Parts: sequence; C-alpha cells; structure tokens
Amino acid sequence: MLKGKTIILGITGGIAAYKGAALCSKLVQAGANVHVIMTESAVKFITPLTLQTLSRNPVYIDTFDEIDPAVVSHIHLADHADLIVIAPATANTLAKLAGGHADDMLSTTLLAATCPVLIAPAMNVHMYEHPAVVHNLELLSSRGAMFVEPGTGQLACGYVAKGRLAEPEDIVAAIESWFSRGAKLKGKRVLVTAGGTMERLDPVRFLTNDSSGKMGFAIAEAALLMGADVTIVVGRTTAALPAGVKVIRVESAQQMLEAVTNRYDEMDIVIKAAAVADYRAVNVSEQKQKKNGEKIVLELERTTDILETLGQRKRHQFLVGFAAETEQIEHYAMDKLSRKRCDLIVANDVSKDGAGFNGDTNIVQVFGPEGLVEAMPLLSKREVAVRLLELVAGRLISPGGIAE
Repeated sequence: MLKGKTIILGITGGIAAYKGAALCSKLVQAGANVHVIMTESAVKFITPLTLQTLSRNPVYIDTFDEIDPAVVSHIHLADHADLIVIAPATANTLAKLAGGHADDMLSTTLLAATCPVLIAPAMNVHMYEHPAVVHNLELLSSRGAMFVEPGTGQLACGYVAKGRLAEPEDIVAAIESWFSRGAKLKGKRVLVTAGGTMERLDPVRFLTNDSSGKMGFAIAEAALLMGADVTIVVGRTTAALPAGVKVIRVESAQQMLEAVTNRYDEMDIVIKAAAVADYRAVNVSEQKQKKNGEKIVLELERTTDILETLGQRKRHQFLVGFAAETEQIEHYAMDKLSRKRCDLIVANDVSKDGAGFNGDTNIVQVFGPEGLVEAMPLLSKREVAVRLLELVAGRLISPGGIAE
C-alpha cells in the first residue's frame, strides 16, 4: 500500500535519530519513494551517507544547498510529497513547527507543504510533559497534524518513562493506516472509553483497578488516523492522552455512564475499552475514616453496567466491548456479546505475559455473532488498534450502519 508513495522523512537531533535508519529502510522495502531531510543536529547522531544509501535519494540538510538547479528544493519536495513524517521530532522542532518558523531545510519544507504530516515525538519525559510542549502538540493537532505517541521504556537520560520514539514498525503501521484507510472512517463519530474508574470510600481512599488506558488511547489514535471525529471518555489512567481527540474526564462508573449516554445518540461507533468498576461503596464517608479495630467491613452495591445499557439503547451505533478474562475466553466473550447486544467483543486473557494491564502489547481474540473473527498474536497495542478499526470499518455497511 506504500508502493509509489512519496514520503519525506524528517530526522531531527535526538538520540533516537538512529531509529530513522530502520524506519527509512522499512519504508523503502514497502515500495515508498523516500526523501530524507535532516537537521544539522541530526547529522551529529547519524550520517547522511547512511540515509542516502538506504533511501537511494540525496539527503537534504542545508536550505541553500540546491542539488538540482532546475527547481527550488524545499518547494519541489513539498509539492510532490504524499506524506511528511518527522521521526524523531524533538521539543525544539515541535516549537518551530508550532511557531511557523522556517530557518532550516526541514521547517522551510514543512511550511510550504500541503500534504498530511505525521509526527513521532521523542524526548525526556519531563520535556514531553512540559506545558510549552503540551501546548505545541495541541496547537499542531488543531491544525491537522497526526501523531504517533512515544512509547514507555528506558530513555537515554536513564529514566524509565514515556518519551522514547515509537518503534519503526509502529510508525510504519501508522503510515500504512493513513494510506490504506481510504477515508474509511471519514465523517464517522467515534467514542472510546479508556482507563479505570475510581469508586470513593472517603475523600482519600477509593477502589480502582490496574488499567493504564493505553489500549483505549491506541484505539482513539487509530480512529483519528482513519479520519474519524474522535471523543474519548477517560477515567483513571497512567498513560498520556493522545493528541487531536476530544477529551472528557470522569472519575466514577456513574460519571462515565452519564458522559457516554449523554453523547451516545450522536455517535456512529462506540468502543468500550475502559475497565469499569462492577461495585461501589453503599456509604461514602464525607470525612477520612479513622482506623477502628483490626477489621473493617465494606458494603458494596452493583454499578450500572454501561455496555449493557448501551446495547439496550442501540439504534444505529456499532458497539464494541472488551472482555478481560482468565479462563474460557470464547465462552465468556460470546455470552457477553449476546447479552449486551454488541457487534464485536475483544477478549484477552490477562493472565498471559504481554496481554495484561499497563503494558504496551496485547494478545486478543475478536468475536462477532458468527464466532471468532480474528485471533491476534502478541502485538503492540497500536497494531491491535489498527487491526480492530479495520475490522469495524469493514463491517459498516452505511453511515451509522451495523454489522454485516
């Protein structure tokens, strides 16, 4: 699907620049015509010769170094690109793009471009969370830029946190998603729930679970890349929110229920990836409960089942639920799909390595009314999200339609 596509790969000056070589190679192998633009700082991490050899095209660094006298290089590149990918994108580059600066080959080309732009940030976690960087990400997103969120892991500075460049295969998957989507979800309104809910016991204590929100965020990001208008209802999470989506923050299961049902009628696709509490405290103390004796007995009551409520109210919506199980995966998934009137159920065995909460990977089985639709091996949550949205898009038969 990348065959014949012209992609500009912008590589900026961070330690993750070395991954640009692998990304360039994968794009070329997929059939893309890749033109690399490097910043002067990027050259300190990886040589232009490496990228020239891999791309089989000249590498651009200096705006004034015109390789072909018949054209103005930065305009020529901008006019002929199908997509511009910046990986890694440093905090400095994000600031330049947000401010509309044009002081080097990359920023000048970007300012002249009319094609889509996909940005893969990479930096120290504190830099990534700095208000200035967050503002720049939001500003770029409002202008239509797409993002591949950084991963969590060992950073060059020694931290183990969010900020490392997404793996080249994840970036390629996002690029393929963009080109293959054919506006598959364009005009669709998608609502995704993510994270865990919190049920208060008193002002300082609550019941919750281990959900990080990463799966829901990956789905929101994939839907955005496919052209959808995405709203995400977010409970308690440990992951950073994806850029470019409408965000509604909630705390409890009741608040999530209200946020989702208030918007349900206007949605085409609803994907319930949140881990919602099944029970809440009958009595919530207005003051911190003091220790009193060796034991404490909590009286709990059922929360309203959000997915079941949506299934009962379903008219035109395509409804996808999640089922985190530890045994009899197919039995429980098919039972849930039937009882809650879902169009698809995404089930995973959270007892398996790589398929539980908090991680960047998942192992899932997708079930429809006919039974098992697709069994996905260990994949990144981004790849799972893309495959799931492809399934959903393939089953939509009309705007707001339901499964085939």
